[in-house]
Amino acid sequence: MTQAERDAAYNNAAAVADSAVLNQARIAASAAFRARPGAMLDCRYGPTPRQAWDLYPAADPKSPCLVFVHGGYWQMNRREDFAIIAEGMAAVGWSVALPGYSLAPEARLAEIFGEIRLALDWLAAEGTNHGIAGPILLAGWSAGGHLAALALDHPAVTAGLALAGLYDLAPLRDTYLNAKLGLSDVEIATLSPIRLPAVAKPLAIAYGSAELPALVGQSRDFAAYRQAAGVPTTLVPVPGANHFTLLDALRRPDGALVAVARDLMATA
Repeated sequence: MTQAERDAAYNNAAAVADSAVLNQARIAASAAFRARPGAMLDCRYGPTPRQAWDLYPAADPKSPCLVFVHGGYWQMNRREDFAIIAEGMAAVGWSVALPGYSLAPEARLAEIFGEIRLALDWLAAEGTNHGIAGPILLAGWSAGGHLAALALDHPAVTAGLALAGLYDLAPLRDTYLNAKLGLSDVEIATLSPIRLPAVAKPLAIAYGSAELPALVGQSRDFAAYRQAAGVPTTLVPVPGANHFTLLDALRRPDGALVAVARDLMATA
């Protein structure tokens, strides 16, 4: 493959003609959702500017909690701009929590992953004081899907839901994405979920049928890897969804991934 072809294989924004419009609509809807009464915003779990939670507690503190890790190839986006993702699970009586994290190149990928674990430590220790005391379903989209899969073994996590994630980092080193990531051999070996022992907790791996082939392949390969290891794994293709509209399946109360999330916690 040429450099242009390698770059295009993971360039979701270029692959979806209206990606900018979809992103702006999500950001605007998130700002409105974030302003609703009852939200607990900017709850700090660490000292740096992005180490904070936005929490949306359910009426029942013991309800399950969806922890959603945003995407952006570890180098863009903010938790604030994904608040609308809480709409679906909140409508069915769940709590929702969105952690922020530092971005590359200011933070190495190992540091970013460490922040997700630190955030989960905080939620396990302090969640009850903020109205969140139920079991945790750790979810994430794109780079957040990678981080969710990687942190599935955290003691506070009951099950996982990874949306269009990156599970083998090796191909990214030969793309434009690596300019800020600067991936090393050690990082690829130790931070690629598909190169690590499979975590024996339930994990649903979702992707849109209209995703880029490389993203579809990453999801299918990781599901096959986990299934071969004999750990509970569900592969969930969402018909017609691209990388950005896939989020609607979790945002809408009647979305396919809301049903998947509920089933995961019912059987975990």
